[in-house]
Amino acid sequence: MTVHNEALRDHACLIVHGPDQPGLVAAVTGLITRHKANIVSLDQYSDNPEGGAFFQRVVFHRPNLTAAFEELENDIATTLEPYGMTWRLTDQSVPKRMAVLASTSDHCLLDLLWRHRRGELPVSIPMVISNHTNMAEDVRSFGIPFFHVPSQGPDKSAAEAEIVKLLAGNVDFVVLARYMQILSENFIDDVAVPVINIHHSFLPAFIGAGPYRKAKERGVKLIGATSHYVTKDLDEGPIIEQDVVRVTHADSAADLQRRGADVERAVLSRAVLWHAQDRVIRHGNHTVVF
Repeated sequence: MTVHNEALRDHACLIVHGPDQPGLVAAVTGLITRHKANIVSLDQYSDNPEGGAFFQRVVFHRPNLTAAFEELENDIATTLEPYGMTWRLTDQSVPKRMAVLASTSDHCLLDLLWRHRRGELPVSIPMVISNHTNMAEDVRSFGIPFFHVPSQGPDKSAAEAEIVKLLAGNVDFVVLARYMQILSENFIDDVAVPVINIHHSFLPAFIGAGPYRKAKERGVKLIGATSHYVTKDLDEGPIIEQDVVRVTHADSAADLQRRGADVERAVLSRAVLWHAQDRVIRHGNHTVVF
């Protein structure tokens, strides 16, 4: 049974992306008018009006959206074909299905589960997968299935195959909530949905274990976090959100780690929210976030 957010029933979101050219806005708004729909919000951006790229996000209300959805999709395809645009249409009342992968650090995972329980994230969470068992009871206390998939040694293929099997057909995107495993290119291809990661913003500095201890030894004055989409290039995918906080000489390595965890939670939750609301458009190694 499909779960709906009643506040967003009959609300659709149309994302349009492609070469900028005259007539695009008129084409989209005219299409919406033809279907007797009302625009709720409209954001657009062009990175260069002469030969650049155009990005648009339109949320509109159309009574009996479910019945009209296929007709809308067909009309959008026909209308935008001459412009060479890519597009996607989503029913905003249907929460995206989000799986979470985690290891031993619980701050990002539990923050997402807590925000979800409070209704702050428009997602459903069909499962949490971890290569450790220390968070199993915490996860299950939220009423969410927990799966333990061990991942040890240099060959991760069996673990990745098991995770792909669990995810297949059950999720719309995946969040790595401090999942401390390097994913293979095959995994990224096989999972076939967007994957969002969170990490400290020191990279490529202070790589490896103990980054906050290393940062303290170096005397940094800023710490932060980055959330990005996962690609085959490690920690180099399109950035969704970043934030920083100032620190001083008086902050210990433990203080840095605690304050860094706060920033990681906030940055990841914003990235997840914006992705779930269809606010992020990927463009090469960049994102446009409306």
